[in-house]
Amino acid sequence: MSDPITTELTCLPLLASALTAAERGWPVIPLHPRAKRPAGHAERDCPRVGRCASGHRTPEQRATTDPELIHATWAMRPYNVGIATGPAGLLVIDLDPVKPEEPKGAPDGATSLAALCERAGQVLPATYRVRTARGEHLYFTAPAGVRLKCSANRLGPHVDTRAWGGYVVAPGSTTPDGTYEVADEAPVAPLPAWLAALLTEQPKPAAVPLTPVRDGTRAAQVALERECAVVMAASEGGPSGRNNTLHKSACKVARFVAWGDLPRHAAEQAIQGAGEATGLPPAECRTTIRSAMDWVIAHATPRAAA
Repeated sequence: MSDPITTELTCLPLLASALTAAERGWPVIPLHPRAKRPAGHAERDCPRVGRCASGHRTPEQRATTDPELIHATWAMRPYNVGIATGPAGLLVIDLDPVKPEEPKGAPDGATSLAALCERAGQVLPATYRVRTARGEHLYFTAPAGVRLKCSANRLGPHVDTRAWGGYVVAPGSTTPDGTYEVADEAPVAPLPAWLAALLTEQPKPAAVPLTPVRDGTRAAQVALERECAVVMAASEGGPSGRNNTLHKSACKVARFVAWGDLPRHAAEQAIQGAGEATGLPPAECRTTIRSAMDWVIAHATPRAAA
């Protein structure tokens, strides 16, 4: 059994983290010790009694700023601390590193965000930042009157956002990968309007007919048509989601651009139409496509001899 004194000493810093967040008006939830998963039962295991008597309550719904509940929870175990971003009125940009299986030179989250800002001619304001176990969290206050949802890679490769429907691990929490620490104590800045526009859900339009491409070699045209079809078949989110699929397909087509088989403007126009046909905003499509094209063209290897 754990020593009660040792347990208390382990819990105190995490309790302080939870109370600090609550004082800011950010509702918190307990996460499993040294992990990022919410504590408590999953919906499939819900007993439908107590606080779930009228239906399963999600971690977001259970999040609280009540000091008494927080004291009672973190006195039991050294839970990590999660901040429910939607109820907290936050939009947090999550910058992740490149995965080991990705090609050398692929952009990480920080590089992708910097490239996005450069293309948009914008500079992010100073804001509250947290150094995560593997990257960084940038905190912003969400715009009033807009219910932004979480996103994955929508702003670029390895750039996720947490808002309604999600949470972030608070500073002071620790996972096997490392400890979450405040990197900048600056006040939380409002989310820039240009970023809010990129993250705002757009109504899905009717299918956009693709402009026939008559430039380039036959192989390049076939590849372009195939990748446009792949993009238009993409689902809403996740690893096979619209933005991820758009980025991967643009990378494949960019090889033909780099080899001189297909004019860049023709490739970008066709892929752009396919991306918009899925309901992605035009600005988001342009950002993703240009990022993919720029990287592949700069790093493309010569075509193998026949």
